[in-house]
Amino acid sequence: MAVDNALSSPLGPPACEKDAKALQFIEEITRNTDSVQEDVLAKILIQNADVEYLKRFNLDGATDRETFKSKLPMIRYEDLQPEIQRIANGDRSSILSTHPISEFLTSSGTSAGERKLMPTIKQELDRRQLLYSLLMPVMNLYVPGLDEGKGLYFLFVKSETRTPGGLLARPVLTSYYKSDHFKTRPYDPYNVYTSPNEAILCADSFQSMYTQMLCGLLEREQVLRVGAVFASGLLRAIRFLQLHWRELADDIKSGMLNKEITDPSVKDCMVKILKPNPKLAEFVRMECSKENWEGIITRIWPNTKYLDVIVTGAMAQYIPTLDYYSGGLPLACTMYASSECYFGLNLNPMCKPSEVCYTIMPNMAYFEFLPHDPAGFTHDSTPKLVDLADVELGKEYELVITTYAGLYRYQVGDILRVTGFHNSAPQFHFVRRKNVLLSIDSDKTDEAELQKAVENASQHLREFNTSVVEYTSYADTKTIPGHYVIYWELLVKDSANSPSDEVLNQCCLAMEECLNSVYRQGRVADCSIGPLEIRVVKNGTFEELMDYAISRGASINQYKVPRCVNFTPIMELLDSRVVSKHFSPALPYWTPERRR
Repeated sequence: MAVDNALSSPLGPPACEKDAKALQFIEEITRNTDSVQEDVLAKILIQNADVEYLKRFNLDGATDRETFKSKLPMIRYEDLQPEIQRIANGDRSSILSTHPISEFLTSSGTSAGERKLMPTIKQELDRRQLLYSLLMPVMNLYVPGLDEGKGLYFLFVKSETRTPGGLLARPVLTSYYKSDHFKTRPYDPYNVYTSPNEAILCADSFQSMYTQMLCGLLEREQVLRVGAVFASGLLRAIRFLQLHWRELADDIKSGMLNKEITDPSVKDCMVKILKPNPKLAEFVRMECSKENWEGIITRIWPNTKYLDVIVTGAMAQYIPTLDYYSGGLPLACTMYASSECYFGLNLNPMCKPSEVCYTIMPNMAYFEFLPHDPAGFTHDSTPKLVDLADVELGKEYELVITTYAGLYRYQVGDILRVTGFHNSAPQFHFVRRKNVLLSIDSDKTDEAELQKAVENASQHLREFNTSVVEYTSYADTKTIPGHYVIYWELLVKDSANSPSDEVLNQCCLAMEECLNSVYRQGRVADCSIGPLEIRVVKNGTFEELMDYAISRGASINQYKVPRCVNFTPIMELLDSRVVSKHFSPALPYWTPERRR
């Protein structure tokens, strides 16, 4: 479609008039970052002027930044937990927001082992939808012709529950997929999926994955992009194909759906889609039966132009495996979002994963930034927070947000580095989640949780007069799904009564039982995390580890055993000292219901 030159964007020539308007919007709000931010804060404070939380700090109707910053403290989730618990228990007064809290979005971060509950209001769906609407106009600048095919995206809903007061509690993407914004979205030739809504909304993860994979195979030549939310999710889809290609090929050949697919809406939907296609079935058999799966994505879906997955932060560990299965296709990271708030988008989505940076959209919330020293030194006990327009190039910050839904000066826990600016809006590289030690999928395990899990498991060793001398860990992503590996050095005081393999296997399960609900859901319901593994190493291994660190310049006085390792020489040292390996023999306990 020809586009009026008057609507052209500095970002590049838009693909259509609709794209031109979206790109123009991005230009306008990023040119006026500070004034947009000032306006957003004023709107939030006017909208919520009468809420209990703000009245506590005597704002007295003030909407300016100076008063807001001088009177409201910076907070973490635990500071807000009493108010959130009241809302969860059914208190409908204006505690955090004038607008009614419509549901809770469950964060992948946890507090006391349970998912955090993030309050949200119905109006937030419009803001999220706005950010989604900007993704394809930007992508179309870099990849032409996406309106000529479809996207094979593996999208899933997860379990939801209700709080004692009756409010839904569920992940942000489950909330979005179940909303009318997604289910009744208008047709957009640039954003057509192979997966029908019925398959995406199917609560059974096997049936959902099977049906989405089947639809992707049926339309293999129309697929122009393949994606999932996280890199780990796309690799699980590839593993699923490895395990189930025979059944999928049978369905394609016969035109009859696998009897394991019992969801009525999925069955009704697939009757209209699935027709006998022996030629395609034979192709699937031929490709999938080969021992070498290198480049399988482009072999099955030959017109794929890129993979759309998050490969920043903990997901970067999956890049080599994605490259192997895709033959080195570009990896596009398009947006930056969380349960607390949707933040911004990548204006150069086809860049290298190491160069991904996100432009914060100043209309989404009010953003502040807590200076962060990568070396860990804190020079000021009360550091001054910096506004979005005032961050400095090259410096690192922790993100702090104030939202329409009732989070005020809330520390998200993300560490970001300023890499540049688009107009006056800063662009950030996601460095890491604060305090996260291990992560395979959406799980986030910190050092305190790991320590508690080791202590819990080591109780099984007491009757054998054995104890854990030292330990460290790493997230093994070479397996699909990935799994936690814990290295233990044991002190066995009576070799005639040392713990058996079965006891050490039970130690693995005991550790899992002690980890947070997000980890246990990944193990039980989502099948996104494999069984935890304990590798017992020879006595003296951790002394060798210290010697190695000192040989590389570490101070013997300040040396501490790292609780997580990923440096190849250290991994090789540890693995060369392993004397036995043990795996969790069963699934840990998990239920969608929250602990009371």
